Amino acid sequence: MFKSVRWMIVGLLFIAGMINYLDRSALSIAAPLIQQDLGLDHAQMGIIFSSFFAGYALFNFIGGWLADRIGPKKVFTGAMGMWSLFCGLTAAATGFVSMIVLRVLFGVGEGPLSSTMSKTVSNWFPRREAATAIGIVNSGTPLGGAIAGPIVGYLALAFGWRWAFLIIMLLGFIWLAFWVNLSADRPSQHPAISDEERRLIEDGQRQGDAAAQLPAHGLGYYLRQPIVLATAFAFFTYNYVLFFFLTWFPSYLTEVHKLSIKDMSLATVIPWVLGFLGLALGGFVSDRIFRLTGKALLSRKVVLIAGLGLAAVGVALAGGVADVTSAVALMSVSIFGLYLTGSIYWAVVQDAVHGENVGGVGGFIHLLANLAGIIGPTVTGFIVQATGGVYTSAFVLAGGLAVLGALAALIWIREPAAQPVTARAMGQG
Repeated sequence: MFKSVRWMIVGLLFIAGMINYLDRSALSIAAPLIQQDLGLDHAQMGIIFSSFFAGYALFNFIGGWLADRIGPKKVFTGAMGMWSLFCGLTAAATGFVSMIVLRVLFGVGEGPLSSTMSKTVSNWFPRREAATAIGIVNSGTPLGGAIAGPIVGYLALAFGWRWAFLIIMLLGFIWLAFWVNLSADRPSQHPAISDEERRLIEDGQRQGDAAAQLPAHGLGYYLRQPIVLATAFAFFTYNYVLFFFLTWFPSYLTEVHKLSIKDMSLATVIPWVLGFLGLALGGFVSDRIFRLTGKALLSRKVVLIAGLGLAAVGVALAGGVADVTSAVALMSVSIFGLYLTGSIYWAVVQDAVHGENVGGVGGFIHLLANLAGIIGPTVTGFIVQATGGVYTSAFVLAGGLAVLGALAALIWIREPAAQPVTARAMGQG
């Protein structure tokens, strides 16, 4: 499978996702050391965590829009270069304000990641493989989160937290050299692709592209559709739980369960590994249901409801247990369920949107979803500050939002009833 060019592209994107979450997770792993060094309280740290998403959410949309117009290769090249640079420059932070500025710019660089990945998969894969490819591509992100704990924890303790950011910056620049030389926007532009593989991709896209059979619409039309808005809300609740885990769970382990930085770094590996398995599995399961039923959106809905429901139960219970083993186990269940849905939001976009608007619509959904990153870490910080270090309410709030996301998917992600012929066509894509 990986001898083909399209799966080589997937491999590069998988590694990019690992680097992305290694870079992104570094701040939360090093947070106890940074708070002590820079004299930051919980509320300030929550604002710093959220500041990343001010730049990130906006460039989710801008990055996807640009990928539609100038191609995903150029967008990804600029994004990786920028976020790697500002990850390294985090080492130059001297206090609350400088850390906010650096995190906003870091977020700008990371913003185009997911929508550009989705656009690349849309260009490179027949529709029957799309959800599987997206699942594999995105499964690099939790694996990056898994290795972030041991790597950043070791580097921060051995060399200081500032050197940790400088060292991991180099990984992004190394990946960039491979991407520039080995990728292309479309199969027809890649010099190494075989005629057989190119035909397989192009034929698979024509035969399975249900969205192409729908009436052509502009970007604004799609941004008003209930299925797009419901997918964005479900994605918002996914991100709320994810960013709660990403930003505050390490501090919860050190403050409430009294783990050392070293032990905390190792404990956070377990949920991320299960998240990696869930993300790889979710796309495969959805494509399997699709092949059995012939209904693409039904296959996406089933995985969304099941995954968000499991995530809700796990995170809501994790904050109320007395021992660290139960907390990590329940959070692991939650992250597994959450990541089962990780590729599905992007698959819904590819099922319901013409190819020329996949980047823009995907970026819009990702923008709305990542408002959770602006709201969630700050809300959690103020909850913990107001309750004197008690995290229970924050865990329950995250679980309740995941339930609402599952309900939104249940009600609004469906084939349009008014267009039975089109609905059947979408079932083929």
